[in-house]
Amino acid sequence: MVGENLDPNNQEPPDLPALGTLMVDTSRADRVGEFRGVADPYWSLRPVGGGAEWEVEPRHVRPALLIEQLRARTARLNARSRGEVL
Repeated sequence: MVGENLDPNNQEPPDLPALGTLMVDTSRADRVGEFRGVADPYWSLRPVGGGAEWEVEPRHVRPALLIEQLRARTARLNARSRGEVL
């Protein structure tokens, strides 16, 4: 059978996004974060507008859709207006 001996985990890592690009961590209930860099073998993300960074395997990250970007930024602005964040 063609390809039966291929290693499914032998995939090229995804291209690195630009710093600050909003990404979705699919391993954490589609949490949106800003791309902050690489900490091999993980990517570092942080909440929109600041906060503690977290690390995630690149295979669990995808670019945020426009609606996801809007929701994350709106949630940040709402929290700021309530005085919950600076």
